[in-house]
Amino acid sequence: MRLTQYPIQVLLIFAKEDNQSNGFWWACDRAGYRCNVAWTLESALECFLDKHQEIIVIDHRNSKYFDAEDICSLFQPELFCGCVILFCRSADQEETSVLPLLDAGFDRQFMENSSVTACYNELVQIEHGEVRSQFKLRACNAVFTALEHCQEAVEITSEDHVIQYVNPAFERMMGYCKGELIGKELTELPKSDKNSADLLDNINTFIKKGKRNGTRGCISLCYTLAFCTLQMLSSDSHCGSLMAAPSLQTRRYSSMARIHSMTIEAPITKVINIINAAQENSPITVAEALDRVLEILRTTELYSPQLGTKDEDPHTSDLVGGLMNDGLRRLSGNEYVFSKNMNLSHTHLPVPNTINDVPPCIAQLLDNEESWDFNIFELEAVTNKRPLVYLGLKVFARFGVSEFLNCSEATLRAWLQVIEANYHSSNSYHNSTHAADVLHATAFFLGKERVKGSLDHLDEVAALIAATIHDVDHPGRTNSFLCNAGSELAVLYNDTAVLESHHTALAFQLTTKDNKYNIFKNIDRNCYRSLRQAIIDMVLATEMTKHFEHVNKFVNSINKPMASEETSNNTECTANIKNFPDNQTLIKRMMIKCADVANPCRPLELCIEWAGRISEEYFAQTDEEKRQGLPVVMPVFDRNTCSIPKSQISFIDYFITDMFDAWDAFAHLPVLMQHLANNYKHWKTLDDLKCKSLRLPSENNN
Repeated sequence: MRLTQYPIQVLLIFAKEDNQSNGFWWACDRAGYRCNVAWTLESALECFLDKHQEIIVIDHRNSKYFDAEDICSLFQPELFCGCVILFCRSADQEETSVLPLLDAGFDRQFMENSSVTACYNELVQIEHGEVRSQFKLRACNAVFTALEHCQEAVEITSEDHVIQYVNPAFERMMGYCKGELIGKELTELPKSDKNSADLLDNINTFIKKGKRNGTRGCISLCYTLAFCTLQMLSSDSHCGSLMAAPSLQTRRYSSMARIHSMTIEAPITKVINIINAAQENSPITVAEALDRVLEILRTTELYSPQLGTKDEDPHTSDLVGGLMNDGLRRLSGNEYVFSKNMNLSHTHLPVPNTINDVPPCIAQLLDNEESWDFNIFELEAVTNKRPLVYLGLKVFARFGVSEFLNCSEATLRAWLQVIEANYHSSNSYHNSTHAADVLHATAFFLGKERVKGSLDHLDEVAALIAATIHDVDHPGRTNSFLCNAGSELAVLYNDTAVLESHHTALAFQLTTKDNKYNIFKNIDRNCYRSLRQAIIDMVLATEMTKHFEHVNKFVNSINKPMASEETSNNTECTANIKNFPDNQTLIKRMMIKCADVANPCRPLELCIEWAGRISEEYFAQTDEEKRQGLPVVMPVFDRNTCSIPKSQISFIDYFITDMFDAWDAFAHLPVLMQHLANNYKHWKTLDDLKCKSLRLPSENNN
């Protein structure tokens, strides 16, 4: 075995400089060795710990300066990966047995001789003998350590094909332990009752013929160890990293082996590798269960639940299908119906210059905007269906948005006016009142202690802007409808998150179109990019196809770790969240998702009003789908047959309950959870009475 190494290093430990120490010094210079001299025990130990020399020469001629045996005990091979220790004795000393000195740790003795040639010959003999042997031994240890952890099955045999070594991967592949294999010939593998005679005969036949079948390749090697070249790379220490020299043979890595050796390894790959390792020593029942785990992990939708059949609950199935599917459905004749995006003209209301200039009736309503029970419909009425500007000015002022963006209140007011003008007031649900409601909910959540402590000011500003723009220019139709109709937006965004992508893109286009309402014009590039990224991420999180992914990630990454800490120290918990930006992202996504669909958690009268509005919008979509001959995305939302209580119950059961339970566990929202329970009870009562409307007939008459 040949090893490439840096020049040999020698440490001379002498009590004082004399002819002998000089002889070794000049011998090292002739041989090209690096030499250090130490005159005391302390300096010797310090030098060795720094350089890790391969050869140590200790002066043993006079014991009155230091004890050579004590020094030798400090450089034991088992502590320092092996070094050759030479002791120099005086020619005048009585000849005694060398065995005690060998037991003390010395490797060789050198009779006093100050001749440079004599010292040179001694050092060269040590290099070609003990030193190179030490290198080979360390290289072999490194090789076998690598083999023990190698993912490929490796066996080493003699020239007569007798097994000398197998690694754990080989044991796992063959199903035999090392003791059963070593010393056996390849053609005489230990037999097992689990293997049929035909199988063993086939194996032996293929081995004898030299054919290959399956993923395990047998490569015949006729090399001896003397021709196996390794390269030892070392820095200051001779315990360096071991690397195999490039081979002329074709590497037979399988795809799995390449996965194990990837420099950039995906987290899911690490998880699968850990499970595979855990299976090796697990009982059969556990191993089978882990096989099932691996099957689940290899699916694409890890966080989305498996939907049941349509026979179970048509309301749930239609609701889930309509909200969570973006797929394009082909019509008869394989043609697509294209519909123009609805662009409605908007009337612009006079807007106050500042929040202090709002009319008294509006100002009185806004005094209560920090309460969860704030009535957004009253604000809608007094503002002629334009509540977003007024609420936006109040909320943005409370959170210091203008100060953060370094923009004037007039710029912010103009921006709010432009954004609200691009909401469709003709939509029964997705209009600026819904945007104002989501903005109000977002601001309420940002005021909760744990949420506030977990986010930075930039996150708060991004969340408020995202809530404001999250449904701008919404056409009152779902993504599935747009995809089925082949609308321009669906074509533009490749049938993926069509509306959410449009909302963010249009909002930024409108904002940067004119400096009069460009609220980002005075912030630096890095701040703008961070803000823009956060806003886009939150708006895209409102898309329902990723609903369960976002919720489950929040539960697993935020709720469960916090519960496992079993601590009431909110400051410590929020500090830990701030240290991980990914966790802040999960919180922001969860916050805007809950704000977007918080209607069932509002006071009962507000909840009922929202339920009527969303139902009317779905009814209108079903009517249009039937007129245009499009696939009906949500058949249960037929205005002649739909049960609104059933649809609300399905929505709450499938989307709301688990999400708000998780959000409440983090943000502590007892008022919302009480409203949710009351509202659910209202819908259940109506459903039990077979009532399909928002209220009982008697209540409608009143």
